[in-house]
Amino acid sequence: MAGAAIGWAVSLASVLAAGVEWPQFRGPNGDGHAAAVNLPSEWSEQQNLVWKTAIPGRGWSSPVIGGGLIWVTTAVEHQATPAELQAQKSRLSGNPMASQMTLVGSITLRAVAVDAQTGKLVRDIRLFDVKDPQPVHSLNSYASPSPVLADDRLVCHFGAYGTACVNVADGEILWKADLPNDHSVGPGSSPIVFEDLVIIPCDGADTQYVAALDLLTGKPGWKTPRPPMTGDKGDLHKAFSTPYVAEINGQPQAIIVGAQWVVAYEPRTGKEIWRLNHGAGFSNVPRPVVGNGCIYICTGFMRPELVAIRETARGEIGESDVLFRVKRQMPAQPSPVLVGKEIYVVSDQGIATCLDALTGEQLWQERVEGNYSGSPLAADGKLYFSNREGQTSVIKPGRRFELLAVNQLDGQLMASPAAIDGALILRSELHLYRLGQNAGSGADRN
Repeated sequence: MAGAAIGWAVSLASVLAAGVEWPQFRGPNGDGHAAAVNLPSEWSEQQNLVWKTAIPGRGWSSPVIGGGLIWVTTAVEHQATPAELQAQKSRLSGNPMASQMTLVGSITLRAVAVDAQTGKLVRDIRLFDVKDPQPVHSLNSYASPSPVLADDRLVCHFGAYGTACVNVADGEILWKADLPNDHSVGPGSSPIVFEDLVIIPCDGADTQYVAALDLLTGKPGWKTPRPPMTGDKGDLHKAFSTPYVAEINGQPQAIIVGAQWVVAYEPRTGKEIWRLNHGAGFSNVPRPVVGNGCIYICTGFMRPELVAIRETARGEIGESDVLFRVKRQMPAQPSPVLVGKEIYVVSDQGIATCLDALTGEQLWQERVEGNYSGSPLAADGKLYFSNREGQTSVIKPGRRFELLAVNQLDGQLMASPAAIDGALILRSELHLYRLGQNAGSGADRN
């Protein structure tokens, strides 16, 4: 195999110089790893709670951290009038998922900042007002894409409802942009920053493309259509994955999973490097991970698989470039986490699996509590798996299953955790938590 790839992520030299500790979805390298130490293994609403802060509105975006502030996006939902409600129900007529959709009259999309030390809410920036938004799936929200920090800028993406860039020093809105497409069940893909470009997949039911915006101005950089889709059902063409940029053999590659296809692009130009038809999967959520000479992707809904692709791939590739596929109890929503020569996944239904990352051999498979949407975190010699029932299972990495603790908080945990030295940052549907060892009962800022 070729040498292991190096996570490029978000121009780390600049963001680290600016004091950004957790700049994007899944951390500094976008792979679910934190260098943080002294993290708690046990907590509750009474134990090891530093602070708990109510966040206005609702959103599943994961926190990003820099300059002493923790940022999330959120959507304040306004109840629909009877006439608006009837119009939305009519719009969903014949939709097999109609009973699973959330109907609102309007939304206000915001960026919120909390002081990392005190938990005080210090910024609440109104970015977009949207009347008569499309219904969103009950497992999604209008603020599910995670923001990204780069230098003194925060980029917030709400899918077709708008993208905005904020000056983190004073909260000034620097630019706004529109990237139209029909998400069908709400937005999901998070933006990333590569050098001076913001890269965003726009994989809708109607159109599929990847766009790059200028970080300074928001003006279009490049736009590349996705490969042609088979079938005429638009809902089977949508996807919600977040790009992963890795340097492979000296060349940066933006690896983006979509329905039916995974494609690697030159992040500066949008030119394709390679593509693989991974199968019939769609509504892909997991972010790729890279290591051991492989690119690991998940194929999305239908029959989720974990696919290991040789990083030597070029052009339109086939199964000869696939090292292995694993089909049993793989995730449709949570991303994998790679720790050395093992890769760990948890299925949406709570089956955790450890695989040999070089062969795909199952090393162990165990049920953990609950149902999962958020991605696992590897930090301080532990793995953290947070579920939709508010529980986090803490597991010791290794080729033998060892459960260290199961911890309960109020509310759902749909966002992925973040970590800085001495603290875990968790977001529920109503609150942001800072958890630390020997923190006592903390302060509740409801």
